[in-house]
Amino acid sequence: MNPLRTLLAATDLSALARHAVMRAALIAAESGGQLSLQHVVSVGALDALRHLLDAGTAGMQQQLLEEVRGEVQALAAEVAAHHGVAAAVRVDVGAVLAEIASHADAIDADLLVLGARGAGFMRELLIGSTTERALRKISRPLLVVKQMAHESYRRMLVPVDFSARSLDALRVAQRVAPAAEIVLLHAFEVPFEGKLRFAGVDEQALSALRVNARREAGAQMNELVEQAALDPARVRRIVLHGEASTQILEQEQAQDCDLIVIGKRGQGVFEEMLLGSVTRHVLARSAADVLVADRRAG
Repeated sequence: MNPLRTLLAATDLSALARHAVMRAALIAAESGGQLSLQHVVSVGALDALRHLLDAGTAGMQQQLLEEVRGEVQALAAEVAAHHGVAAAVRVDVGAVLAEIASHADAIDADLLVLGARGAGFMRELLIGSTTERALRKISRPLLVVKQMAHESYRRMLVPVDFSARSLDALRVAQRVAPAAEIVLLHAFEVPFEGKLRFAGVDEQALSALRVNARREAGAQMNELVEQAALDPARVRRIVLHGEASTQILEQEQAQDCDLIVIGKRGQGVFEEMLLGSVTRHVLARSAADVLVADRRAG
């Protein structure tokens, strides 16, 4: 397992984005990776400012950019003081997502770190415009930070479906939080269970199907632990009957997890358009940070 080499923390200088920067710095300090801090000034906002400015105040735009750079540099100084990490500073003007993606590609970032945004009803609908668009467009592991980074991640919840994505997600997770205890969760539902019940299949027969599904999942989970070369002493294995997103959020609390690791992609074109219904629901509802794994770990 290769350690993280480069991390990109994109910040809009908000409080939640600051949490993300400090988490990125903590991970960089632990992994020895290089950290880059990026702030993108929206070209649309600058155009609107130009429209409002008088001809004699054209220098205000440059002053604004210098003040923004000063804020990012101050944040980098704080990172160095708290975590001993010398972060590179970059301020760009342009389309926010395009500039973040371009810089991530330029430094070949192993991890992109963003703050979660929004609350309540709007948070359910839209995690935060930049965060959600990044999740849709950028094919890199992405850490969505919701909490202050007081310490290294202690325990991570990793929902698995035993596909190749599950193994990939575990490998990414181990690079981001190598010391964390791992809780593997598989939530299952018997295929066509509702239709079988409607068709008159009795509860005893359905229970037998659930027992078989649980037994098979347990064997697959053991194989996954072996494939991922996990230390069995650091792994909890949980197999539960029920809808995936509900079980994930319940186990996040029950197992006291501070990180959830989940795949980005759902099944089929419609799920892809929706970002993946389970992933979207967990991002909106969880209290823990969420690592969205979207490519094979190096």
